[in-house]
Amino acid sequence: MDAWGQVVALLDATGSFFEPAQTAFPGAGAAAWAEAARLDPGAAGPDGSWRLDFRCFAVSRPGGRWVLVDAGVGPAGGPAAGWAPVPGRLPAALGEAGIDPADVEAVVLTHLHEDHTGWTRDAAGRPFFPEARYLVQSAEVAALDRADPVWDWTVAPLRATGQLQEVAGEHRLAPGITLLPTPGHTPGHQSVLVAGAAGPGGGKRGRDVLVTGDVLVHAVQLADPAVPYSHERDRSAARASREELLALAVRRRALLATAHLTRAFVEPPDPGR
Repeated sequence: MDAWGQVVALLDATGSFFEPAQTAFPGAGAAAWAEAARLDPGAAGPDGSWRLDFRCFAVSRPGGRWVLVDAGVGPAGGPAAGWAPVPGRLPAALGEAGIDPADVEAVVLTHLHEDHTGWTRDAAGRPFFPEARYLVQSAEVAALDRADPVWDWTVAPLRATGQLQEVAGEHRLAPGITLLPTPGHTPGHQSVLVAGAAGPGGGKRGRDVLVTGDVLVHAVQLADPAVPYSHERDRSAARASREELLALAVRRRALLATAHLTRAFVEPPDPGR
């Protein structure tokens, strides 16, 4: 693919969360749940369960190179195995999209949770994207407990190979690709703005795309950004980041690229709705 800025959704896994939706999103009102059902009907599982996708995104770069955002749940032996539907199918999804792991020049890790870092290495312990630098906010690394399995799975090995790049604050990765700090879900969470993304099939320039990471994990938070998620590290900061990111999406008319909704791309909320 020659056109730069094409954003491709890569589905790594689909499963049910280990908590019911009402538990995972405490305080959501009936109107927010009804709107969430309209926005993402696939998320409603049986008996109030939450069905979610585990998704990565690839952004094309000149010369057949790629930037990957997040690395999915990973292989069967990865840190996500305790609760996520491993093994993920990212290797197959990359092949279906015509992307060779060796052509991935950068991997942006929105945060260091196990369902976003799984394919930083393969089952044999080798970096899955051998030519890539892996970008993460320095605040995220600083906050990660050394006993967290992601430390030994991702941080320590990538430091050893010199592939881990820690950034601080807003960071221009490449023309049209900017990393935006969106803390709260974790201390150093970041999202990604792809400005003027290419149209379908690599056609003429199109809309901005905001890859949200876990600022937004369920459509109920799109319906009501004040709704917290039970596994946010700092609910107040997460809400502020969510509201700011959605406001940015509205201002720029950006499409939202979501990690866990059962729809890869969704429209930002209409302020007049």
